[in-house]
Amino acid sequence: MGARKRLSAEKRKEARKSLYFAKLNDVPSSPRKMRYVVDMVRGMEVNRALAVLRFSKKAASANVEQLLRSAIANWEVKNGRKADDGELYITRIFVDEGVTWKRMRPAPQGRGYRIRKRSNHITLFVDSNNNDENN
Repeated sequence: MGARKRLSAEKRKEARKSLYFAKLNDVPSSPRKMRYVVDMVRGMEVNRALAVLRFSKKAASANVEQLLRSAIANWEVKNGRKADDGELYITRIFVDEGVTWKRMRPAPQGRGYRIRKRSNHITLFVDSNNNDENN
């Protein structure tokens, strides 16, 4: 690896130390369905978001709840303390499209219809409200 590439990689690595996030890759659900759930909790305080996800009827909410708990745990490990009530907020959350499996389904008169089994990737960032005031 060249010196310039190594320096930029170290700079990116140093910048990520101050970010608290979690990623969930290859969730077997369409990105559109996942975005409905993600839009419900965007910008919320984490305890309120956990309550919303717990009582949501959407199947995708279980995956987002698991991811949010992971992001909270990542924040607690990096800061070395437990998060207080009302301290953490979801700063950024987004859904990207993952791989799409193409399958064939039998159709009338010897034809085949294509089925697209979509997947998605979710990225969730949390941060404390007093860090947002400092920036």
